[in-house]
Formats: sequence, structure tokens, C-alpha cells
Amino acid sequence: MNRVNKILKHKRYREYVRRNEKEEQNRQFCKHGMTHFLDVARIAWHLNVEENAGIDKELIYAAALLHDIGRHLQYTDGIPHEQAGVLLAPPILAECGFEREETEAVLSAIGAHRDESVSGRNGLDGILYRADKLSRPCYWCEREADCNWKQGKKNMKLKY
Repeated sequence: MNRVNKILKHKRYREYVRRNEKEEQNRQFCKHGMTHFLDVARIAWHLNVEENAGIDKELIYAAALLHDIGRHLQYTDGIPHEQAGVLLAPPILAECGFEREETEAVLSAIGAHRDESVSGRNGLDGILYRADKLSRPCYWCEREADCNWKQGKKNMKLKY
């Protein structure tokens, strides 16, 4: 997990997470900070093990830590955050020691983490998508009735 820990200490990564926190300080629904990133990473790891997907742990954690880093650009510039994340993540991955093929896999997962068509895939794209949705405690949220997520997308049962 050496490279993942480098991501956590990376200056730009920390800046992007702080920008997300600032933009979401008054948000009433799910937030996109470190708690969410780690929930997604841990659930994705569970899915990987249960499904015998064989995905490297560092790739799972890298994708989970980076999947929402572009959220602040969605708020400030109207860029969909999965697209913004694909733009922001490559230098961080490169500077933290990820190879080209690994970076491509992580970027693919970041770019697809809101694309329901990947939900059934066994690779990193599908696992990140499912972990992202499973990480949300909609079953406990006081704002669930006001949330604009479709009913079938909401996580209404605890699984992980």
C-alpha cells in the first residue's frame, strides 16, 4: 500500500479533497470526502475478494481514493465530476508510482463510476461502481425522501 499512502500525502490530492469539503460544507446529502473514499475502498476490496476478481489492492484503493476528487469542479465549473476526476488523477498516479496500464485501469473506473451499464462487470469498473453505491447509508439518512437518486439506486439495506 506504499503507493496508496503516497496518494494520501500528495499535495494536489489533499488540495482537491479540501476543495470538495469546502464546496460541500452546506450540502445536506451525501458528502464526498475521506470517509466516503475509505468506505468505497473497503467495500470494493470485499467485493473483489468475494467475487475472486483478482484485482490488486493498491488499484482498488487508488480508484476509490480518486473517484470523486473532481467533485469541486462539478460545483464550480459544471464539469461532471467523473470527467474532472479523469483529468485530475493522472499526474497524481504517475507521481505516486503507478504504471501506465495501472493508470488506465484506474482512470477507466473513475470515468465509469456513475455509468450504470458497468454495474454487472467483474473488473475494477464494475466493482468501483457497486462499492460507490453500497457505501451510501440511504437506509439511515434523514434526507432520503428528499434525495434525487432513483429508488432502485438507493442503498436501503446494509450489506457491508
